[in-house]
Amino acid sequence: MRHATLRQLKVFEAIGRLRSVTRAAEELHLTQPTVSIQLKQLSDMVGLPLLEQVGKKLYLTQAGQELLKTCGVIFEQLARFEMVVSDLKGTKAGRLRLSVITTAQYFIPRLLGRFFERYPGIEVALEVTNRGKVLQRLADNADDLYVLGQPPEHMDVQAESFLDNPLVVVAPHDHPLAGQRHIALPRLAEEYFLIREPGSGTRLAAENHFKDMGLDLKVRMELGSNEAIKLAVAGGLGLAVLSAHTLALEKNSDEITVLDVQGFPIRRQWYVLHPAEKQLSVVAQTFLDFLRTESQAMARSYLPQIPAFMPAGDDPEGQERITPVATA
Repeated sequence: MRHATLRQLKVFEAIGRLRSVTRAAEELHLTQPTVSIQLKQLSDMVGLPLLEQVGKKLYLTQAGQELLKTCGVIFEQLARFEMVVSDLKGTKAGRLRLSVITTAQYFIPRLLGRFFERYPGIEVALEVTNRGKVLQRLADNADDLYVLGQPPEHMDVQAESFLDNPLVVVAPHDHPLAGQRHIALPRLAEEYFLIREPGSGTRLAAENHFKDMGLDLKVRMELGSNEAIKLAVAGGLGLAVLSAHTLALEKNSDEITVLDVQGFPIRRQWYVLHPAEKQLSVVAQTFLDFLRTESQAMARSYLPQIPAFMPAGDDPEGQERITPVATA
């Protein structure tokens, strides 16, 4: 292995990660014969097969699994070195790998826009997916930082809250409850709800909130995205509990409305986390510090436009309203 080149290791890492010679060749901008030759040369150096094909699928052998782990360590250390060198030169440069749940897509791009303005030399690989896949990526240590609405209970992680994530009840604009004040939760429980898939943090919070009050959440339909839920609400299929962040860019304000319900908004937080033993890179630490200092101002720039966040002084009846604040 002393004679193995970085190019060969990069080729193998791409094949092992993608489980495809064709996709690896496309990603690396190489021809398939070149990729196959590099893989064969590396296998000959190891003295054991690194991949095996069963039907049309590629699988890593035990030697291949160990080499893939080694490649991950090598490339991570090289990337860390490049970031340190950039930092020593007085610049911030490198690659940030970020994995977030789908609801975070409503505010993470806003933060990244400001982040890029301040640190134009930093590149970001952003993975937006559901909670289950984010947790799997966390277990695989696939990224630098992860953003979730609720930290996992059975994983050794370092988690820090950085932004309020209030959950509100939305209904069609012409719903009988629209415009009513201080709607009692038992009355709300009479309505049908549209919810996310099992495992969703918003769904868990809503179900637990009703359960704590001795009530059941009547489910009419499960939907796979917040946008689908908002469209279904506008169509009159039911009510929904959503993060207020999902309404920040809502263009159908004449079709859906936030209800004034006792016990709502549910006060939750957004968390940024990473494996407890992970040593953050210069770039990851820079983004973490950025979240601590910038998320509060960013949230205040758009959340007050939502009725549920009217400042207390603007409420004619003096009802308590949430003003989003960041916590660290």
